[in-house]
Amino acid sequence: MSFSSLGIAVASFLASGVEFVEALTIVLAMGLTRGWRSSLWGAAAALAVLALVIVAVGATIGDHISRHWLQFIVGALLLTFGLQWLRKAIFRSAGLLALHDEDAAFAEESAAARSAAHDSRLGLDWYAFTVSFKGVLLEGLEVVFIVVSFGASASDRTPAVAGAVIAFALVVAAGLLLHRPLARVPENLIKYAVGLLLSTFGLFWLVEGLNAVAPASRAISWPGGDAALPVILLAWLVVAQACVRSLRRAAAGRPAT
Repeated sequence: MSFSSLGIAVASFLASGVEFVEALTIVLAMGLTRGWRSSLWGAAAALAVLALVIVAVGATIGDHISRHWLQFIVGALLLTFGLQWLRKAIFRSAGLLALHDEDAAFAEESAAARSAAHDSRLGLDWYAFTVSFKGVLLEGLEVVFIVVSFGASASDRTPAVAGAVIAFALVVAAGLLLHRPLARVPENLIKYAVGLLLSTFGLFWLVEGLNAVAPASRAISWPGGDAALPVILLAWLVVAQACVRSLRRAAAGRPAT
């Protein structure tokens, strides 16, 4: 397996895992406080919608846009998403942003579910159904975007799909066994890694996509092709760590409040 395929599989697995863990927290909170039937129906309905989106978008996206334009667009979007993830991870690592806490998120969702009024529609607790549906759908859309983007820009969709499927299976299995939020998952460290990987592939494909407007006689490519990916990843890591150290020093120099 090439570094590109391995990186895509790892990025898809980690990013999907983070989103699935957050979706699981919502479904668990609804199931334990409002009942499993409505919560699971909401999650199942969201998964059905996501499957339709994947089929509709994934099967046609490459038929209407040239490969270079696709790489340029996807690269720009992945770089934007990656830098957002990386920015938050840097601020968390520097102690300037609170770490994400699945137990706290679970407690908040559970408290809201207990205080919500009961409204039965179609034989379902509508609150549990809609909250589970929206939670799984919104988190799942990010997974769909990442998987479809990787699959459309790379020559093989298998690594991206495999990474997401494995993440989904592991999170669901853990949820069935534990019946509690996966608070021990190092989610913030994973988000740091995802930010680095998305930024790496985003920058790589953005530059490759410049061939959409470059003259045929002046084709643009990275030195070494896919071998440039680990170098780009290392560069992002060095920049990110430098930012963390700089922010820590700046925070340490501030007067206590």
